[in-house]
Amino acid sequence: MPTQYDILQKNEQDPQKTSQEIARELEVFLSPLLMVLDAFLDKRLQRTLMQCCVAILRFRNSKQGLLLSELGSYMDNYRGLSKSATAGTKRISNLIRSLKWNVSHIDSYLLEEAEREVKRLQEKRKRILCIWDGSVIEKPESSVAEGLCPVRSSKAKRLNRSRRGHVFNMPAARPVMVTGMHWTGALIAGLEGIPKVAFMSWWTTRGDYATKTREEEERLLRKCVRKWSDILVHIFDRGYASGPWLQFLQSLKVRFVIRWIKNHKFFDQNGEEKKLWEIGRGKKYLAHKEIFDTFTGQKMPCDVWWTTVWHASYAYPLYCVKVRVNKKIWYLITNEPIKTEVQAWEIVFMYKRRWQIETSFRYGKCELAMESPRLWAFENRLKLLSLVTICYAFLIHILEPFYRDMVQAVLHLKCHRTGKRCRETLAPLYRVRWAISRLWDDAHPVLGSILPPDLETIQVLASFRC
Repeated sequence: MPTQYDILQKNEQDPQKTSQEIARELEVFLSPLLMVLDAFLDKRLQRTLMQCCVAILRFRNSKQGLLLSELGSYMDNYRGLSKSATAGTKRISNLIRSLKWNVSHIDSYLLEEAEREVKRLQEKRKRILCIWDGSVIEKPESSVAEGLCPVRSSKAKRLNRSRRGHVFNMPAARPVMVTGMHWTGALIAGLEGIPKVAFMSWWTTRGDYATKTREEEERLLRKCVRKWSDILVHIFDRGYASGPWLQFLQSLKVRFVIRWIKNHKFFDQNGEEKKLWEIGRGKKYLAHKEIFDTFTGQKMPCDVWWTTVWHASYAYPLYCVKVRVNKKIWYLITNEPIKTEVQAWEIVFMYKRRWQIETSFRYGKCELAMESPRLWAFENRLKLLSLVTICYAFLIHILEPFYRDMVQAVLHLKCHRTGKRCRETLAPLYRVRWAISRLWDDAHPVLGSILPPDLETIQVLASFRC
């Protein structure tokens, strides 16, 4: 890990060289997608796709980050500077509105990238997790765009929360509903390391593109099972805790861990139907351990207790793991056999990894401005959000240990921090985006390592040689 007073080598202090390295890695990362799109799009639109990803990474603005008129001013040509924001906006518009490609091409590309991670974890004989969750994209000021539907506003709930000693708000009688879109995502991850994006899907419950929550979730899960069969352990939160979902999981024969709601009823070992919290009431915890809290950086005590339970909607025995951690109680339901303390702790740590997808949603909304697009057509909006997902996948891709030296170089150049927490962070995702944005603003990269260069690219490269 670099120390506070690390000094870059002379060849690492050249901003243009570092900028070009990152741009080349982005082109290599997108090359499988570009090869597929080569059969559908001409070279100009492929270059526009690459330049659009660069523009998304460069322009940091949570309110206007994905406005085509704003991204157009960041659409560099092969000299590194835009001559006209209007021309850049037109190029992005041509790419987004092209009928020759759709979101399924990007979905297939992300799935293949996740497949590489699955094979890597298989070779190391490690647990492979598929972490699921849902969120929403809030567009409270919109009313005419296609694909909008009512969604529950988490932002309004957060702003209405009481702050002791500062603000007191009466509890809301019912949740605040705003216009927006639903969002379902899944990540492929091990018990440690950097996760990979498997699915990112946006959908609506109204209009011509209307679907239902369970229909969309079942469609994505079927797609995942067809790809990887039963080698994954699927991690779900309390929103999936229901009898019909258990029946669906049983029909697909998948392994799962679900955080359950304590008031739902199960059958205990004596065959009596009780609420979940009543089954574990008064039982002495069977194991104790101090686990690391990634938020505070401190160790916190954790106790676990487990037993066998049954559910009316599931034909086979299930296992309940009761976890007491940080003054909270988790009830984890799984079909993975639990006979020993080691197996119980493994279930706890598998569910603890679920927070990765929460940070993914937060990063997309706060840092990548996924709530800012102003496109009328639903399909076009999905294409733009898919391009943002590619940018997110690239950012977590370069956080792999293989690119550590390059990441440290760009952080030293444009986002240097001396604090202990910043220096010891294993995945400085926010700082990497800030540093790349500032670096590419000062040292514009020259694209063209993958696609056949045009005359302008050759002229720029020739000027560098001279």
